[in-house]
Amino acid sequence: MSTLRILIADDHYLVRQGLRSLIESHEGWEVCGEAVDGREAVQKCKELKPDLLILDICMPKLNGVDAARQILRSKPTQRILIVTDVDSEEVIRECLEVGVRGWVWKSDGAPDLISAMEALQDRRAFFTSRVAELVLNGYLQTSHKHPAETTVVRLSPREREVVQLLSEGHITKEVASTLHVTVKTAATHRNNIMHKLGIHSIAELVLYAVRNNIVQVQLPTPSLTDTKPHFGRADLFPQGDRPSFN
Repeated sequence: MSTLRILIADDHYLVRQGLRSLIESHEGWEVCGEAVDGREAVQKCKELKPDLLILDICMPKLNGVDAARQILRSKPTQRILIVTDVDSEEVIRECLEVGVRGWVWKSDGAPDLISAMEALQDRRAFFTSRVAELVLNGYLQTSHKHPAETTVVRLSPREREVVQLLSEGHITKEVASTLHVTVKTAATHRNNIMHKLGIHSIAELVLYAVRNNIVQVQLPTPSLTDTKPHFGRADLFPQGDRPSFN
């Protein structure tokens, strides 16, 4: 049997090391690389061509849903296993729509994670029963609503990228550089998003991003050496000029 080459994409060092240890203890599996943000995951998938990508949803620069979308757009056969603590029917549904065929929560045990990787190695899907329950409940709730109540503003994949970068505190010039577009194009995307969503400030945009799982706020964690609160990827304007649209 050929070796299963696995790329790990998670922004937490301890999680990556834990996954690496589990993978390398399994005969026939190896870690071919690691990525610490969504954009690096996309790039390393192109460079390393892993058999399996283990991907978190809560990733800086590009969240797991949009990273998976980009990866599967260029390589529909790429096997992706989501390993996350995000508990959202909407996010699960989005991942299913783009072609993800494996999902395990970080709170699940090692046997579930191993079973998921073995299933994807055999090109079978793997979802815990809780995933099916969340999707079914979401469907039932939506089906009982009036059509007018279920109308939701949908952003394009590029608009979602812009929302995430702005919400993480990047100014328009930095967004343009990251996306390899002109400042004018980035500003146009930003203005179109604000108009489409009916919002008028970056603060409102951050709230939208958090509520729609485009970014996740990391709650403060007590530390022996650092008691200062951290807001993680949705850091609210870490620099004085962040609220500016320039």
